[in-house]
Amino acid sequence: MSAESEQVLDKAASVEPAPLATPEAPKPATHRQKFLRQIELIDRVAAYDPTVDEAMLNRAYVYAMKMHGAQLRASGDPYFAHPIEVAGILTDYKLDAAAIATALLHDTIEDTPATYEEIASKFSEEIATMVEGVTKLTRLELQSEYTKSSENLRKFILAISKDIRVLLVKLADRLHNMRTLHFVAPEKRERISRETLEVYAPLARSIGCNRFATELEDLAFSHINPLAHQAIIHRLEEMRTEKGSTIAAIARDVAAKLEKQGMSARVMGREKSPYSIWKKLQRKSVGFNQLSDIFAFRVVMQNTDECYRALGIIHRTWPCVQERFKDFISTPKSNNYKSLHTTVVGHKGTRIELQIRTEEMDRVAEEGVAAHWGYKNQAYGFDEEAATRDGGRNPMNSLRNIVNIVENGGDSEDWVEHAKMEMYLDQVFVFSPKGRLISLPRGAMPLDFAFAVHTQVGETAIGCLINGEHKPLRTVLQNGDQVEILTGLESRVNQDWFSLTVTGKARSAIRRHLRQREAGDFIKLGKTAIERAAAQVDKALKDISWRPAFERFNVTSEDELFELCGRGKIFPAKILEAIFPGLKLPMMLTTDSLTRIKDGGGGAAFVRGSALHESQTVIFSKCCYPVPGDRIVGFVEGDGVHVHSIECEQLEALEAQDESWIDLHWTLNAEKNTLSVARLRVNMQNKPGVLGQACTLIGEAKGNIVNIRISNKPMDFLDVDFDIEVLDARHITNISAALRTSPMIESVDRVRG
Repeated sequence: MSAESEQVLDKAASVEPAPLATPEAPKPATHRQKFLRQIELIDRVAAYDPTVDEAMLNRAYVYAMKMHGAQLRASGDPYFAHPIEVAGILTDYKLDAAAIATALLHDTIEDTPATYEEIASKFSEEIATMVEGVTKLTRLELQSEYTKSSENLRKFILAISKDIRVLLVKLADRLHNMRTLHFVAPEKRERISRETLEVYAPLARSIGCNRFATELEDLAFSHINPLAHQAIIHRLEEMRTEKGSTIAAIARDVAAKLEKQGMSARVMGREKSPYSIWKKLQRKSVGFNQLSDIFAFRVVMQNTDECYRALGIIHRTWPCVQERFKDFISTPKSNNYKSLHTTVVGHKGTRIELQIRTEEMDRVAEEGVAAHWGYKNQAYGFDEEAATRDGGRNPMNSLRNIVNIVENGGDSEDWVEHAKMEMYLDQVFVFSPKGRLISLPRGAMPLDFAFAVHTQVGETAIGCLINGEHKPLRTVLQNGDQVEILTGLESRVNQDWFSLTVTGKARSAIRRHLRQREAGDFIKLGKTAIERAAAQVDKALKDISWRPAFERFNVTSEDELFELCGRGKIFPAKILEAIFPGLKLPMMLTTDSLTRIKDGGGGAAFVRGSALHESQTVIFSKCCYPVPGDRIVGFVEGDGVHVHSIECEQLEALEAQDESWIDLHWTLNAEKNTLSVARLRVNMQNKPGVLGQACTLIGEAKGNIVNIRISNKPMDFLDVDFDIEVLDARHITNISAALRTSPMIESVDRVRG
């Protein structure tokens, strides 16, 4: 169980845990919220920095109140309460006075007549620069179009990589906004919450600020999927009632065993947060009751030696579960997280997960880079040397991979997805033949290593040696592996390499190559789509001027316009509107609604492949119900190509017919603009209301049920097949997880054949 995804349940000493606290969803305030008074804020800062410039903070507090004046928040509170609360959040992390002042002033340039020059003259150039940085990041959130917001995210990441305090102020700003999100209009809540989950929480996690990340995740989850959030909280309450006494006994026993050996330890019971449980329900095809790591224990020792001694005592007392031990002390995570993780079999066969660490490791695990503010050379601030020393690496390096993707990722839609992926993944450490240590996301394969060494090494890779032995390129790398990449003279990049990589850097390079290679195909596809649309309104494209379309869509050539259309980024109808002003288009051309993926000769709009011809009919197989996001292959029968998910159970019977197989992948149009049908098989208790509850959960997850089939089963259980219209593979995974939160649903599986 990872420290990043937990909540403290009690803060007990080694004798007995306190009662387990119940996490709650945010509730609307019924009265005006209190906020920190001026003297209270100054006292908080002075408590950890007695040399703080109190006069400067007083000026910042008064200036913020004066500039925001009578402005009100959606809650009805005076607006200046928000920057004051943001500053208060940062005092919990003991940030320096400049960062606290920035928090107080962070909205003045954006929302008041204040200017950069005025703030610089009244306070300092340093504070003005940070306020301007936070202001730029705030303005980025106001954009709505995908390409614009992805370009803004690029600027965001580059800005925070220059001064970590800008990110910390922005995280505190977002946290306070999320705490009061219930006052915001419902249509805005989901967008803000998704942005929080996809950008802010992973960034907080990447610099080790897990307290920030966990609260942001749970607040966002409560707004995105309130029914699932409440269902998980209800199940957690039931489990606390059932297992509360057992948890207390385990904590006492662990503390007693260590005390008997002369070691004093703090033993704290912990439980996974609702959002981390939700993520696990998404990954695993099991119900809530089958999750084995809902509860765990943190054992805090005096020093590192005692951590390893405690591990030995625990393993001698209770049997260790094989392959569940991780040593993040000798090999810290990229965000400097350090701890020993182990799982043992304890009371009545109960699995007990433990994290063993020192007080300092515990603080860094929760606060990340924010744990390293203090005195150095008689000045209070961020001690980068101490942060590097504690974890063996500069914690700011965790942003470096993301920055590299931002700077070199090419198309905005590509790099934004890869950057998010990079933020979410855990780390594995491998070595080059010369002993260079390279950190990669867990699950990385040799091609990820190759592109991490150098782009050219990745492009020309033809094989690999792992620990001196020839291994397939799909081999998952393990901690401590020595990897050597074998290269050729020419680039070997192809579509299949996507399945052999997980890092943003590698996938960006692959996609860049493929885009260059596929440009001709998309130009042809886009031109054909425009010609077909023009024919439907009796317009000829010969001898017409394309300049109005060039100006409207900011392109410089016909080929560029055709390619954007072929990739699904510009609709043919929009191009016709630009070329023929005032033209009345039929409804079927003007609608921008999602297209339903269907069989037929227009399959090139949904799937592509070097061996797929336009004359072939594309048939989406009903045995496995492939949807965008699935890895797919094609099986040729006559003039038809049957599209199967790579996980389809029917493929084994066709394995010998090698000549009939072709490689396929989804088009950008299919990934962004379509609906398709997936089938879920749900095993549920045969009780009144269960089927209705399942349908409600599917609807809440924005799935559209198009068919239901109930199988004959024993009287106490039913197997129900749901055919559901979904956006992509991630959407059907979310629906599955939502169903698994119900205590009356035993299992949820996607039908694959």
